[in-house]
Amino acid sequence: MIMSPNQLANEAIKHALKALRQRHLLEEGAHAPAFLALSRPIITQSSEWKEKAEKLELELQQCYKAQSRLSEQLVVEVAEVRTSKSLIGEKDAVIDNLEQELNRAREECFQLKADLEIKIKALELAIYENQEIKTQLEAMTVKAKNAEAENKMLVDRWMLQKMQDAERLNEANALYEDMIDRLKASGLEKLAQQQVDGVVRQSEEGAEFFVESTVPSVCKHRIRGHEGGCGTILFEHNSGKLISGGQDRTVKLWDTNTGSLSSTLQGCLGSVLDLAITHDNRSVIAASSSNNLYAWDISSGRVRHTLTGHSDKVCAVDVSKISSRYVVSAAYDRTIKIWDLQKGYCTKTFIFASNCNAVRFSMDGQTICSGHVDGNLRLWDIQTGKLISEVAGHSLAVTSLSLSRNGNTILTSGRDNLHNLFDIRSLEVCGTLRASGNRVASNWSRSCISPDDNYVAAGSADGSVHVWSISKQDIVSTLKEHAASVLCCSWSGLGKPLASADRNGIIFTWN
Repeated sequence: MIMSPNQLANEAIKHALKALRQRHLLEEGAHAPAFLALSRPIITQSSEWKEKAEKLELELQQCYKAQSRLSEQLVVEVAEVRTSKSLIGEKDAVIDNLEQELNRAREECFQLKADLEIKIKALELAIYENQEIKTQLEAMTVKAKNAEAENKMLVDRWMLQKMQDAERLNEANALYEDMIDRLKASGLEKLAQQQVDGVVRQSEEGAEFFVESTVPSVCKHRIRGHEGGCGTILFEHNSGKLISGGQDRTVKLWDTNTGSLSSTLQGCLGSVLDLAITHDNRSVIAASSSNNLYAWDISSGRVRHTLTGHSDKVCAVDVSKISSRYVVSAAYDRTIKIWDLQKGYCTKTFIFASNCNAVRFSMDGQTICSGHVDGNLRLWDIQTGKLISEVAGHSLAVTSLSLSRNGNTILTSGRDNLHNLFDIRSLEVCGTLRASGNRVASNWSRSCISPDDNYVAAGSADGSVHVWSISKQDIVSTLKEHAASVLCCSWSGLGKPLASADRNGIIFTWN
């Protein structure tokens, strides 16, 4: 059994006291004979000897007591020494542990110093490489600035050359147009007479008779046209074949007699916002949100031209009534451009302050009509590029332009939900069409005039299509089959059918 330090000390004290008592008894036994021998003569001596003996005995007792106290102190100190030794052993163990930790810390410190030296060397190498790269970058920057300056100089020279080429081209075009005008003077006079009479429509392929337009009232076909919406439709000239363009970046041709798809034209890189077709029905041109125009050959389905030059989405396009060679386009870069399809590039550019939503050639091909976001209708001279006249057609943006058959009247539609008829010669309003609930759905909602110039058709945001009589300036039919906002309408040059398309990409034909 292991005893505590206090128990050990008590046992040591008891043992020491026992030893002192035995020693005291032994000393008393040893001194007793001497004491008896001395006591006999002393008894006889005087009393002072007795007193001395008593005094010595008292001193001896005090010595014993002092010895006992010293023994007890010795035992206590021995116990304390043992306790101190135990504590010293524990402290030594702690010191050993601390020395081991110190050695480990020194080893780690040495390792960290070595790692630090490696890192410092790597940092010095990285700093050196960085300085080298900075030097190379500065040299490359100087080269780039020099190249940019040279490039700017070359571009300036190229632009100057292009401007000179454009001036020469404009002069050549002017001479060419003058010759064409002279050659076609007699033909144009005959065409104008026919248009005034309202009997014959002249095309590049010859004369075609048209029938009187009928008021549509019955849905003939429901066609699933385009994914994401159909924004523009038009008929081929003197034909019942319908062409549509949509958000799915395709142009599709439809047979309206059967409602079936005839062909699909692909290659456009953006949504199709407007369409135009040449008067020989050979090429279709699409205005796209990709900032380009695309011209397809209908028979082969291939892209003939990609007309680049606009810096924002192209939202309107039309083909000259005189020649299928020239195309006009309008974009949200605040420019109108004239394109030559034979050469495949822009020949003229008109700049204006307000974005243009719709554009049309006049019947003589010498004037461009444009409808703008500021609500104005503007007329431009093609030869000079100057603004001829303008009128505030609507209080909000113009969304659509459509010319009458004789070219003397132009229909404008606007976000103010009005459809105005202007005399293109005087820009005076000759009629305003409106309807309760008729709301123009977008900035590119397209309305149309019937081939006999008797009716106007326009879609509404509530999914209805309104048909007005121009002479009565009143609604003669309301067509309700669409489930979404109607974005565009187009009338066949044969007098029927009327077609309409909505934001869901559904196309309806009406008889």
